[in-house]
Amino acid sequence: MLNTAPLYVGADVGASRTKVAILDASKTLVGYAVLKSGTDFTATARQCLMQSLQMAGALESAVANAVSTGYGRHNVDFARDSRTEIGCHGGGCYHYFPVAISIIDIGGQDNKVIKLDEAGRRISFKMNRKCAAGTGAFLEEMSARLDIPLEGMNDLAAQSTDMVKLGSFCTVFSATEVLENIRHGKKIEDIVKGVFFSVIRRVLEMDSLSQNVVMTGGVVAHNPHLVQMMEELIGRPIRVPEKPQLTGAIGAALYAMNAADERD
Repeated sequence: MLNTAPLYVGADVGASRTKVAILDASKTLVGYAVLKSGTDFTATARQCLMQSLQMAGALESAVANAVSTGYGRHNVDFARDSRTEIGCHGGGCYHYFPVAISIIDIGGQDNKVIKLDEAGRRISFKMNRKCAAGTGAFLEEMSARLDIPLEGMNDLAAQSTDMVKLGSFCTVFSATEVLENIRHGKKIEDIVKGVFFSVIRRVLEMDSLSQNVVMTGGVVAHNPHLVQMMEELIGRPIRVPEKPQLTGAIGAALYAMNAADERD
C-alpha cells in the first residue's frame, strides 16, 4: 500500500557522500539513503531520493516540499529551495536534542563546530575547509598508508593499549610520521588510535565546547570509538543522534516542512 501522506525531503550533497532524508508530517524519519557523491551530484541525489522513497513506500508525487544543503546543494534538481550546511546541521541536531548544544560535525572533506543556545539559535560556528586534517579524507589517507581497510580502523583503535601520538596536523607530515612509527615497530592499533587522537585534537583546537556536546557526521557514524575517546578527553558524555550521518539532511527536511506550513 502506497504512502500518500505529505512527505518532506532534505538532500545533503557533500563532496564525499550524498544523503537524503524523508520526514512525514509528525517529523518521523520514514526513508533515507547515503551514497558516494561521485562526479554527477544531480544523478546521485536523485538516486538517493528514489531509494528513500522506496523505503518510505511512496511515490515522488507524495513529496510536499524538498530542500537541499551541502557542497552540491545547487545540483539537486528536485529541491525547491536550498539552505546552508550550518543551518541544516544545527536544525537537525536541535530536533533531537532541544537544549543549548555544541555540535561537532566531522565529514569527509570538512569539520564544523556549531554552537546553539537553548532556543536553537546559532551563537557561533567554526569550519575547517582549508586542510584535510581532522576529516574523513585524513582517515582515508591514513588507512591507505597503513594498508588497512577504512572500516577496520575503529576496531583497531579500540584494541590499542599504548597510543602513538602524532606530532603534526598536516596530512602529508602525519603520513611520514606513520611510516616512521611502522619502521620502529609500533603496533598498528596503537598508530590508528593516534590517528584518531589527531582528529580529536584538531577539532578541539577549533573552538571551546559547551556542557552539552553532540557529535555527527559520517566519520562519527562509522567510528564510535572516536566518540568514546572524545568523552574521555572532555570528561563528560557526548550525545549522538541515531543516524549521525543524516543530521544535515534531516535539518533540510525540517526546513522543507516549515516552508510548506508557511505557504499553507
